[in-house]
Amino acid sequence: MFFSKKIEPIALDIGSTFIKLVQLKGSNKNYQLVKFGVVPLPPEVIVEGAVMDAGRVVEAIKELLTAQKVTTKEVVISVSGSSVIIKRVSVADMTDEELAESIKWEAEQYIPFSIDDVNVDFQKLGAGVTEGQADVLLVAVKKDKINDYVNLVKEAGLEPVVMDVDAFALANMYELNYETEAGFTALLNIGASVMNINILKDGMSIFTRDITVGGNRYTEALQKDFGLTYEDAEKVKKGGEVEGTDKEQIASLMSSVTEDIVAETQRSFEFFRSTTGSDKVSRVLVSGGCARIGHFTSILSERLEIPVEVSNPFKNIKVDPKHFDAAFMEEAAPMSAVAVGLAIRRPGDR
Repeated sequence: MFFSKKIEPIALDIGSTFIKLVQLKGSNKNYQLVKFGVVPLPPEVIVEGAVMDAGRVVEAIKELLTAQKVTTKEVVISVSGSSVIIKRVSVADMTDEELAESIKWEAEQYIPFSIDDVNVDFQKLGAGVTEGQADVLLVAVKKDKINDYVNLVKEAGLEPVVMDVDAFALANMYELNYETEAGFTALLNIGASVMNINILKDGMSIFTRDITVGGNRYTEALQKDFGLTYEDAEKVKKGGEVEGTDKEQIASLMSSVTEDIVAETQRSFEFFRSTTGSDKVSRVLVSGGCARIGHFTSILSERLEIPVEVSNPFKNIKVDPKHFDAAFMEEAAPMSAVAVGLAIRRPGDR
C-alpha cells in the first residue's frame, strides 16, 4: 500500500476485563504517545478470550474511541489462548517464497486442528541444527477466532490492518524498552483470564505458551468465600477495603490464590526446560493486572529464585505530562504491555 509507511494505526488490546487503546507516532525506537485510554468490560462478556457478548464489546470500543477523540480508522489487534498455536519447527531450507507456498502442508503435522480451519503464518529464524534445514517459527490461529475479533472492530467502525499474537506483542514491547540481555528472559503477561508467556534467548523468542489462569481467580475466590459482589471483589483484589470483611482472612485467601498462579508459572518454566534442554531463565518481566496485586511479584521471585520486575511499557516512549496524567499512566502501565507492543506494528512489516 502506498500509504503504509505513513500510517499510524491505533492498537486495541481487547482483554476480558479491560480494553486498552494506544497510538504511537514515530519509528526506530523513537516513539511518542499520541493516544492512550482504558475502558472496563462487564464480567462474562469475554471469557478466556472467547467473545460471549459482541454487542457489549463493540459498545465499549466505541465509548473508548469517543473518549479519546480517535479519528484514525486503521487498527492493530491481537489474539491469544487455546485457539493460537505457536511452534518452533525445523524444515528443509528454502526461500521465503517457497516456504510461503509449502507452509500449509508443513504445518499439518504440528497443528491439532484441521488445516482448513486455521490461518497459518511463519517467520524464519535462521539455519537449523542439521545442514540443509532451517528453524521456523510457525503460527496458526483458528479462523473463527480471527473472524470474531475482526468483526468486533469492524462493527465499531474500524479497519483492521494487522492481526498479531499477544506473546509477540510482548516481545515488541520488550525490544522497544529494554536492553537485550544475554541468556534467557521471560516475559509474563498475566491478564484476567489468560497468562501469556514468551521466553527470549538473546532477544529472540524460543518458547511461547498461553495458560488459562489469571486475575479472575482472585475475584472468583473472593466472591465465593466472602459473598462479595463482583465490584467489591475487584475493589478488594486491588487493595481496597469493603465493610464487613476481615483483613487477615482476605490476606490469607489472596496469598493462597497467588501461590496457585505462581505454581502454574513454575510448571511452565519446568516444561520449558524439559522440552528445550535450555538453561534456567535469569530474568522475569511481569505485566498485566496481576503485576499490581500485593506481594505477587515478590512471591513469584522467591519461588522461581529469579529476579522479577514489573514491566514499564512506556519506559522509552515520550509521554507529554501536559496531555497524560502521570499517576494514571503509572497505574495503567502494567496492563498496557500488549497494547504498546501492538502500537509499534505497521501494515506490511513482519
